[in-house]
Amino acid sequence: QVQFEESGGGLVQPGESLTLSCTASGFISDGDALGWFRQAPGQDLEGVSCISSNDDSPYYVDSVKGRFTISMDSAKNMGYLKMTDLKPDDTAVYYCAPVLATLCAYLSVVVPNTPLGRGTQVTVSS
Repeated sequence: QVQFEESGGGLVQPGESLTLSCTASGFISDGDALGWFRQAPGQDLEGVSCISSNDDSPYYVDSVKGRFTISMDSAKNMGYLKMTDLKPDDTAVYYCAPVLATLCAYLSVVVPNTPLGRGTQVTVSS
């Protein structure tokens, strides 16, 4: 089973930027896409962004559109989530995981295909 490890989180002030990295221990299968999720304290897991290795089409939840950019380097088994203009509501633990490529566009229902790793904490506070 492919393992995913997130890094790059931290404490930033509102308006600042962070880039999260996702390292996979193996290749993402053709039927899967790379998803980023987040979970704020007391909140459910939320699908934030998704990108398919088949067509590189990115998808974003409305609250991050225009601020977050997802990318994937399939050759290096790496994924990234560039986050700009961060807001306090972005505070959460962020996770990456494979998801079904057919659900990539439906972030409100997409779920991770594998157990989540430890995630990386992003805290936005002044």
